[in-house]
Amino acid sequence: MCSGGFAKCLGISLMPLAIVCVLCNILLFFPGGQSVESEHITEQVWYFGGILGSGVLMIFPALVFLGLKNNDCCGCCGNESCGRRFAMLSSILFAAVGVLGAGYSVIVSAVAINHGPRCVTGFNSTEKLWTTPFSNGDYLSNTSSWTVCKEPTNIVSWHLGLFSTLLVMGLIQMALCGVQVVNGLLGALCGDCCGCCGGSNDAA
Repeated sequence: MCSGGFAKCLGISLMPLAIVCVLCNILLFFPGGQSVESEHITEQVWYFGGILGSGVLMIFPALVFLGLKNNDCCGCCGNESCGRRFAMLSSILFAAVGVLGAGYSVIVSAVAINHGPRCVTGFNSTEKLWTTPFSNGDYLSNTSSWTVCKEPTNIVSWHLGLFSTLLVMGLIQMALCGVQVVNGLLGALCGDCCGCCGGSNDAA
């Protein structure tokens, strides 16, 4: 497969991952599927790891990778000034942006998982008491402690499930962008599709 075609496959893979990450971050603003006041939302949600890091910053590399296919195969064999090598080289920069964005999302998600959600842990005569009862990550191996969160319903599993999804998606995005770094280097050094050009020359 030519390097431009392979980059397009990577771009196609990154787009749905970015959409999933944005949706997960949006859902985190509704803990347990409920609407709460902004000050009761877990702090790490406001860092927008899924929306900015694995979302917006990932869309730019994905679009660039998709566009590299237009530079693919045989249209300018023997013409090294056509810009294909530069296009593959520039894709490395966008891949690096993707790695940074996904890395940011991964870090935010890991911190959020370790700290746990903000939830109602008690009541007094006038209001609910919102705290962050899990500050050291021990709740991950002690599910019985989840009952300390009275509201919103199923907030711990909601928080853990969505941030875990963001964590996994971010790691996959980092891996895909890392692959494009290697692919871009090969495309820049060896040409966008040496095999196709070779085939064209043979046919001539």
